[in-house]
Amino acid sequence: MQKALSEPSDAASRAALLQRQNDRREMFCSFLALSVKLGLTLLGVVSLVRLSMAYQERLERHGEMAAVVEVETSKLRSLQRRFDAFFTMGGDQRLMDEQDQWIAPNRLRVIWR
Repeated sequence: MQKALSEPSDAASRAALLQRQNDRREMFCSFLALSVKLGLTLLGVVSLVRLSMAYQERLERHGEMAAVVEVETSKLRSLQRRFDAFFTMGGDQRLMDEQDQWIAPNRLRVIWR
């Protein structure tokens, strides 16, 4: 009779033990899944921060380059207008007036040493 009573109690304690082990496994798996999710979220946040910093830096560089291009384009337009002016009526005289280091045809160059 004692054997019959001890068996159900053994079965109940085994069931309780198995249930606790199962609960621990589930808790461990849940913790592991939460850790993985937190790690991936952290990785995503860090990646977004780095991407935003790189994007900001590229925007600044683009602004600087756009300013340089604008200055150089302005210089180019000015030089093109000046060049075109040399091919209009009297352009050769304007060129000669600008080039004051040139010697007039009836003058001799003197070189001092």
